[in-house]
Amino acid sequence: MKQESSLAVLLAVVGMLGSGGLAWAATGTSAAGTTTVGVEPAYYEGTYGTSATTRIYYLPFYVEYQQNNLELKATVPLLAVHSSGTVLSGGAVVGNRGTTTSRTQSGLGDIWLEARYRIRGTGSAPDVLPYAKIKLGTASRSSGLGTGSNDYEGGVGFEWSVGTSMFPFADIGYRFVGSAPGIVLQDIATYDAGISARVDSRDFLTGMFSGHGSEQPGFPGAADAIVAWNYNPQPDHGYQVYLDKGLSNGSPAWGIGFGVQRRF
Repeated sequence: MKQESSLAVLLAVVGMLGSGGLAWAATGTSAAGTTTVGVEPAYYEGTYGTSATTRIYYLPFYVEYQQNNLELKATVPLLAVHSSGTVLSGGAVVGNRGTTTSRTQSGLGDIWLEARYRIRGTGSAPDVLPYAKIKLGTASRSSGLGTGSNDYEGGVGFEWSVGTSMFPFADIGYRFVGSAPGIVLQDIATYDAGISARVDSRDFLTGMFSGHGSEQPGFPGAADAIVAWNYNPQPDHGYQVYLDKGLSNGSPAWGIGFGVQRRF
């Protein structure tokens, strides 16, 4: 069985680290079921290949339910963006409308729904986690906070244990992107890979690479390097701080976030 501890593993997907911030790995199975709630405020800044700076304030709230090997998660974010015509989807910049007027807009972001099922590996084989995600187009298209369309993604994750202190992981998926008026969008591949290290019983360090293809033809895809520190003082709650360094014009120049979660 892999990662039966309070280890929090990063599972980034799109642009802004996936379905709204950083996901935390399960801490074992429970026939009775466990519920986890959390919040992960973050800030991202970059030019995204233009002459103007885009600033994104992202505040996702999430609830996750786990029973045995099944994990269900819903993320509801609030969003504030200062930009000149950038196109957002799921809280991430995916393109540009070519306007030059800067404005600040805020409101509800796109809601994410996710389901994963853990197939336990034996010996040196990894755990395999098929997953499905839905991005509901709840963010305002007229305010520039989203495309107004739903996206659908399917993929698979892999998690290994190397001894008792090293935990490599990887995810690969494919997203079917909904159409939006006034902009051409296309389906994309999503991927990430990294490793978490147990420093002691309470502290974990994670490094990872995350990326996805270009949703708008001619706009670069995302590529990010991420480092995170997790502190878990008790099995029922934990904290996380992470830094993001964009590696392409489809990513922010930099980002920072903090997370806290409580398990019941």
